[in-house]
Order: sequence, then structure tokens, then C-alpha cells
Amino acid sequence: MSAWSRTSITPRLPRPLAALLAGLLLGALLGLLPPPARADSAHEVRVAVAANFTTAMRRLAAEFQQESGYALSASYASTGTLYAQIRHGAPFDVFLAADVRRPHLLELDGLGVSGSRFTYAVGRLALWSAKPGFMHGSEQVLNNGGFRALAIANPRTAPYGAAAQQVLRHLGLWAPLQGRIVQGENIAQTYQYVASGNAALGFVALSQLKAAHPHADAWLPPEGWYRPIEQQALLLRHGAQSPAARAFLTFLRGPRARRVIETLGYGLPAAAGRDTVQAAR
Repeated sequence: MSAWSRTSITPRLPRPLAALLAGLLLGALLGLLPPPARADSAHEVRVAVAANFTTAMRRLAAEFQQESGYALSASYASTGTLYAQIRHGAPFDVFLAADVRRPHLLELDGLGVSGSRFTYAVGRLALWSAKPGFMHGSEQVLNNGGFRALAIANPRTAPYGAAAQQVLRHLGLWAPLQGRIVQGENIAQTYQYVASGNAALGFVALSQLKAAHPHADAWLPPEGWYRPIEQQALLLRHGAQSPAARAFLTFLRGPRARRVIETLGYGLPAAAGRDTVQAAR
């Protein structure tokens, strides 16, 4: 038998033709597959949430989803950080801020739906230490100076940090304590500084203590010592046509949500649906 007869010959197609046939075959195979699932944005609300409201939001999200059938995803950060993200195009449907000013600015700039803004909670500030017996329920611990670090949230981006700064100024301690103040990026990080013992004490949100340490020994500064921490909600332009977003805001103003909010140590606006819209400060 000749060498020619023992050799298997496979005819070769020109490369362009082979590539074309391979593409057609792949297209035919893909055509047999079901189309990829798409997220239905009409059935999900994306919420930007101030860090102090984390615990409350997690409880409210579960109840809202159960009641409405809509899905909810939440992102948590300081109000200032979320505000910057929204201004740079982050695709949130609803903004739950820890102040009045930034929702108002978004509304003025057309990034929020005009007339949708309302106060959903009023925050309370608390001075707390994780060390047993350290506080004695008084601000005297600040004057005694028996600590190396006092934690507050960043006053430039976090309304609870601005409130803490106002309290310290009222007491005449803002300048004297500068060398001991450590700043968290938001109130959640500030709370962790105190809870971990990295800071002997700190100004945190009362709602954080209600959730984790309901019997904590803390001092509540008189509310007249800092501007009211009115926390406002805003329907954003991105969510203007979203039935899920509008359903969530309706839920947030309802009795079920208000009970959760009040239980966690927040104050409530006098009448849901009749809040006074305040100008930016």
C-alpha cells in the first residue's frame, strides 16, 4: 500500500469561510437557548439610605416587601456621600437623608421630584461609652477628660457629626478637645469606634443604642443644644416613573413604618403628609 493511501486527508476551508460557518453555527445554537433574565426595575426600588437609619431600614425593607410584593435594595453611607453619588448619576430611586438641606438642593436642581420631599424621622443624639460605669449618664465625663479619644461623625458630611460639633461648642469644648477627637466617615463607623473600644466614648445616634444596647448608660444632650436632625425622604428623578418607589414612600409615611421608626428612638413629624418643607441652610 502506498504512503498516499495510508494518509487521512482532511480538506481545509479558507479561513474567512471557516469563521463564517463557525459564527452561523454558534448563532443557531444560541437561538435554541432561552433569553437571559432581565431585572424588572419597575418591581424594585433602589434606596440611598443615611447610615444612621441602617437598622430601621432593614426592618422596614422586610415589612415593605412582605406587604407590597416589590423588591427593595438599599445602599448605606453618610448623607453627604450619597448626595455626591446622586449628583454624579448614581441610579437611586429614593433618597433617605439625615438632613433637610441636601434633599432640598436635589429638588432645586431637578434631580428630585418637586413636592415629593417630606420628613420621615427626627434623629436624636447620644453620648455613649461601651465601658460599664464610664458615663454615669452625664456630660461631666467630657469635662473630666479621663479619655484619650472621643468619636464623632464627620461634621462636613454627616448631620449627626454636625450636631455633635454643635453640642461641643455649646459646652465650650470644641477647641479644647481637638487633639482627642476622632472622626468616622459616617455615624455607623463612629458607632463602631465606640463599640470596639477604640474610642472611649462618642456621639452616636440614639437609634443605634436602641437597637443594640436598649439599656445603655448614655447621656442625651438637650435638643435645644443642636439643630433638629430632621431626616427627609425624596423621590429622585430616576425613580419618578417607578411604581415601586412611589409605593415605598407611601409605606414610609404609613402607621406600620412610623411604629418601627418610633420604637428605634426617633422622633416623628407632627403629622405624616403635612410636613413643613424647610429651605436649605
